[in-house]
Amino acid sequence: MKHKKTPAKVQKATPKARVHRELDGLEVSINSFGEIQSSMNIEKINEFLNEKVEDKKLAERQDYDDLKKGRKKK
Repeated sequence: MKHKKTPAKVQKATPKARVHRELDGLEVSINSFGEIQSSMNIEKINEFLNEKVEDKKLAERQDYDDLKKGRKKK
């Protein structure tokens, strides 16, 4: 009896994720060592997150508004 050949798996093109305009072109992947690789500088991503995302853990602090504005507590 002959073995039937199974067809090769066809990889579907994955659609790009929607991102904010400021992060246009951002692509993130994980390599075989488990390291996160990004097409954008991590400092730029962190700046964006600091501006746009509220930190839930810091929201309980009394000086949170000052921290958000970049002021230091005296």
